[in-house]
Amino acid sequence: MTPAYPKFKQSYIEGVSVTGMSLFNRRSDASYYEIGVFTEGWKTIPFASTSKLIKVRYTRRHSFDVYVRNEDLDRVYYICTISKILKGKAQTSQIASRICSRVK
Repeated sequence: MTPAYPKFKQSYIEGVSVTGMSLFNRRSDASYYEIGVFTEGWKTIPFASTSKLIKVRYTRRHSFDVYVRNEDLDRVYYICTISKILKGKAQTSQIASRICSRVK
């Protein structure tokens, strides 16, 4: 996921900041990724995006924006994506992966 160290800037909505992210899917067994925003202690922070669950095909890139209230900006530490395995395709050896970017 890029950028590795995203920076927020003021969005067109008053009181809300935005950062742009991009995810490249290198996993042939995963096509869906859930977006999450977390504090340093891994507590969730409310955010908005076009979709909190995105579909990214194998060897494809997907760009998305993450919107956070300005009052929560000082608590934002990580922006992560977590791979989701389809229930019918899951095997015991498959592992869900979490890829995070550290917010500056």
